[in-house]
Amino acid sequence: MKVLVALSAVLALTTALPQRRVSLNAEVQQQDQVAAEQNYNYQPDYRSQEYNRPAKPIEDFRPKVQLEISTVIPIIRFDKEQGTDGSYKTSYETGNNIQAEEEGYLKSIGENQDALVQHGSYSYTAPDGQIITVEYTADEFGFRVKGDHIPTPPPVSPEIQKGLDLIYAGIKANQERAALEAKNNPEAAKLQEEKAALDYKGFYYQQ
Repeated sequence: MKVLVALSAVLALTTALPQRRVSLNAEVQQQDQVAAEQNYNYQPDYRSQEYNRPAKPIEDFRPKVQLEISTVIPIIRFDKEQGTDGSYKTSYETGNNIQAEEEGYLKSIGENQDALVQHGSYSYTAPDGQIITVEYTADEFGFRVKGDHIPTPPPVSPEIQKGLDLIYAGIKANQERAALEAKNNPEAAKLQEEKAALDYKGFYYQQ
């Protein structure tokens, strides 16, 4: 009789345990829900199903690469002529209204000395819509350029121009005298060149 009573008690306890577990889980979920609605510092209880929810995806903080797309400007026209004597002609035009042309040739400027002479021009549209045209020359005297958009200096006064003319005349007279002396007395001309070279380098010539 006692054995039957003990078995009945065990069976009753075993049947009640799952119901108690389900009841406890429901109570915990209800408590967690109330805390979340009241905006408390909500941390789910490990006993509830809330503990096993999948985590939210982490935001991607990697820098976003932005590609800059540039417009390709086509070459509409390109021409070039090359001579056997070093002369040439070239010209081109682009899709954004740039036009350019240039010609060049070799020029003899002395014994065994040649200089490349170049003449050319180019034009383009400025941001304000103005057409800019530039003409240039490059030779043994340097690079010279002209254009309507280039500021021009004020005219030289007659007094200053007279002084410049005197300086240029003196330089030309010295060059002519040196050339005549080199022709009549080569040794003295050579000595004078050596003296000028020493003076130029800072080693002043002394007798």
